[in-house]
Amino acid sequence: MPIGLPNSGARGCDFLARDRLPAERKSSVFLHFRRPLLGFATYAEANAWGKADGKGLAKQAWFLLPKIADIDAWITPARQRRVRESHPELVFLHLNGGTPLPKKSTPEGLDVRRRVLRRHGLTGIDALADRLDRRKARLDDLYDAAALALAARRFAQGEGVCLDGGRDARGLRMEIWF
Repeated sequence: MPIGLPNSGARGCDFLARDRLPAERKSSVFLHFRRPLLGFATYAEANAWGKADGKGLAKQAWFLLPKIADIDAWITPARQRRVRESHPELVFLHLNGGTPLPKKSTPEGLDVRRRVLRRHGLTGIDALADRLDRRKARLDDLYDAAALALAARRFAQGEGVCLDGGRDARGLRMEIWF
């Protein structure tokens, strides 16, 4: 989920993230989340405002706005010293030595992600997958969460890579770590 939102325009870190991803994964990084979008009650209103600001809002992005609003209400520059934004596709690409992975919704994509996670020390991922309640979460969600945990470990060890997009009006850093 994005941390740090412009009032207008787009976050530079999102473009930097898209530049690193292979063509078929670029769309996994949504563009043009802006703080005013958090205040609209309906998709139609938010999309109309977005279009007036230069870029409409994808329907899938609309469904993310409540969680983004929760984060935006909680996060402060002080808290951001410990809480970082990351993106699982960037993490997996990095963990796989820069080699793109198959689509995560395919059996091959899931298998490759599982093997990458195991190769990087998450040997218990199979047991977690076996216990996953598939009515509440999909396997690719578990693997994404595990990849983000590895990114957090990398950051804590001083090994993270940062795509810097500057600061927003509240002083929050707009950046993506992997």
